[in-house]
This record gives sequence, structure tokens and C-alpha cells, in this order.
Amino acid sequence: MRLTQFTDFGIRSLILLADRDGGVMSAGAIAESLDVSVHHLAKVLQALGAAGLVRSHRGKQGGVALALSPAAIRIGAVVRVLEEDQALVECFRADGGACALTPACRFRAILRGAEQAFLAELDKFTLADCHIPGLARLLASGRAA
Repeated sequence: MRLTQFTDFGIRSLILLADRDGGVMSAGAIAESLDVSVHHLAKVLQALGAAGLVRSHRGKQGGVALALSPAAIRIGAVVRVLEEDQALVECFRADGGACALTPACRFRAILRGAEQAFLAELDKFTLADCHIPGLARLLASGRAA
């Protein structure tokens, strides 16, 4: 299974925010740390905010911060939220896709089970489990993200 860049950037953003211990970080600073487009990251942060995972702070010292403790954020839940519009295969799309095999396909059930097992494994872990000791120092030296 492959996660989209959108989800990858979302999880990495949450890891950076968790390292801030409740502190606020601007979208620009997160984008710079991850070496990604601030415009793309803004969409990711908006999705995380809509899911209640981050909260935004306006003003000169504004940005985003975690809305929950790192221990309360399950990685599987994050993946579900950020991948919700991404079907694993065509027949998993909301409209059912156009695969000619769908009416009799047995592989679909196998894939559904694999997808559920993948998410169940991710549910075992929280954002706190993704903590990187010395992350700020690593980022400052340019060796991480």
C-alpha cells in the first residue's frame, strides 16, 4: 500500500508539531522544514484542522498547533482522514469504478481485508510513538525532514 504525498506531509507536519510540545508553528516554517510547497502544505493543514487534529492561531505569532495530545492521535485515524478520497483500487471508489471483474471478483475482498489490516496496524501507534529525540537539532543541522 502506498500513501499519498498529502498524507505523508500531514503525518510529518504532525510530528513536527508534536515536537513543539503544544507550541505554534507557521505553515511557512513547517513547509520549509519539510522542503515542500507552502501552498500544498496549507491544504494539508486545512484538512488536519477540519479533522480536529490541529488548531490555527491568528496574528503575528500565528500558525498551527496540535489540538490534541500526541498520545491521543492515532496514526491510523490520521491516515483514514487524509486518504478518505483515495481508493486503494478502482472498485473501492465511491462510484464503484468501471472494472469489468467487479461483479464476480474475489480479489476485492482480499484487498479490503489487507487494507483493514494495514489500518489496524497503524491504529496501534500514536503520534507520541513517532517522537524523534533531538528533532529540532536535526532540522537545524539540515539532516532531517
